[in-house]
Amino acid sequence: MNLNRIISLILRQLLRRLIGKGVNAGIDMAARRGGKGGKGSAEQRRSAGQTTRRARQAARLLRRFGRF
Repeated sequence: MNLNRIISLILRQLLRRLIGKGVNAGIDMAARRGGKGGKGSAEQRRSAGQTTRRARQAARLLRRFGRF
């Protein structure tokens, strides 16, 4: 294995992790709608939590499908 392949392998892994963190941060911000998350009734917070879980699951599936 030459040096170019090793470097590209490491860069791909690093980029995958960084993109994953960015996606999770964006989903969290969208779930909070840019606020601090303490606003709204308990039902609204629960609904936002469910939406966040669904969005994360969809992001994981899209990343998994992107590998093929």
